[in-house]
Amino acid sequence: MRGARIIGTGRYLPSRVVPNVELENYMDTSDEWIQQRTGIKERRYVQEGESSATMGAEAARKALEKAGLSPEDVDFVVFATLSPDYFFPGCGVLVQDMLGLREVGALDVRNQCSGFIYALQVAESLVKVGRYDHVLVIGAEVHSTGLDFSTEGRDVTVIFGDGAGAVVVGPSDPGEGILGTWTHSEGKYAKQLWCEAPSSACNPRISEEMLRERRHFPYMNGRYVFTHAVKRFSEVISEALEECGYALEDLDLLIPHQANLRISQAVAKNLGLSEEKVFSNIQKYGNTTAASIPIALDECVEEGRVSRGDLVCLASFGSGFTWASALVRW
Repeated sequence: MRGARIIGTGRYLPSRVVPNVELENYMDTSDEWIQQRTGIKERRYVQEGESSATMGAEAARKALEKAGLSPEDVDFVVFATLSPDYFFPGCGVLVQDMLGLREVGALDVRNQCSGFIYALQVAESLVKVGRYDHVLVIGAEVHSTGLDFSTEGRDVTVIFGDGAGAVVVGPSDPGEGILGTWTHSEGKYAKQLWCEAPSSACNPRISEEMLRERRHFPYMNGRYVFTHAVKRFSEVISEALEECGYALEDLDLLIPHQANLRISQAVAKNLGLSEEKVFSNIQKYGNTTAASIPIALDECVEEGRVSRGDLVCLASFGSGFTWASALVRW
């Protein structure tokens, strides 16, 4: 069986920058309060005409360009998002059209913060077995149009931002590139981090009662999520290294899902990783869920934080609960 590796990365961030002080106009909060709890200084919000699909398409174009490929070279699309443009169809087919791809398959993945690694696992498998040569993997999110901009919703709203990232996965020699991916879930905690409405489990899917009770806005049990995230992040990173026969000392860089800077710091402390080995950009973009890892990965490539031969771990935890990791020999 051949290997699979990431051969191109790309990102797209909306031009509208929203600093913490701007949120003071909508809710009882402050720059100091937000930074103390999350590490976030600012985030990006979409403007007219921007969506998960359009941002994903832009990130994909850049990833293809860096890979030295054209749209005709793409064999399959995997699109990870919790905020699709429409209830149906998914964003994958919209990107297929926007990029002018051949009539290739397009799959949407709904694993929220872990969505990109779940999508990467699909791409890795398809390339390794020789089914496809070039799989486009996209993570894109629009949170700003679905947040509660009142004091009641501040604990969630201050965290999230909009953006997109993409990678192209192609073939490699065995033992190079993506060494493996590990995915987990624990659905009994689903309601600790969720958005209840609109819901096809209800008739009607959205009601005046739901709106009045603000059930159409995201809910998060912050303390509960924090505790589980630190535990599962640490476990799945260790799992990836152990499965591949490496120790923490062998790791050159950890790129975690940008959930909360305090979570990343706690994970690094748990594992004994130095600050320079953990990449963070949540200060600039907030939590962009499925988009956060590919955005961070593209920045790392651009800034020279990863070099040929480096051992890089990608890790995530989020709604579901789901958690995942990928180990990559760059």
